[in-house]
Amino acid sequence: MNCKQATSLLSQRQERPLTQVERLSLRFHLMMCSGCRNFSRQMESLRAMSRGYAKGGASTTHAEREQRDKP
Repeated sequence: MNCKQATSLLSQRQERPLTQVERLSLRFHLMMCSGCRNFSRQMESLRAMSRGYAKGGASTTHAEREQRDKP
C-alpha cells in the first residue's frame, strides 16, 4: 500500500466500514508512515470539530482552550 491508497482508505472509513484486509493493510501502513499517521489524526480532529459544530456547541482545540483560559 502506498500513501495515496492509505489516505483514500482513511477518507473512505469515514463513510463505510473497511474490510478486514483493508483495515490490516491500513494499520500496517500507518505503523510505518508518520505522514499518514499525522493525516489520520488531523482527519479525526476535523471530524470531532465538525460534530461539535453540528451539535451547536463551540468547538475549540486544546491550544485555543489553553489560550482562552490564560489569566
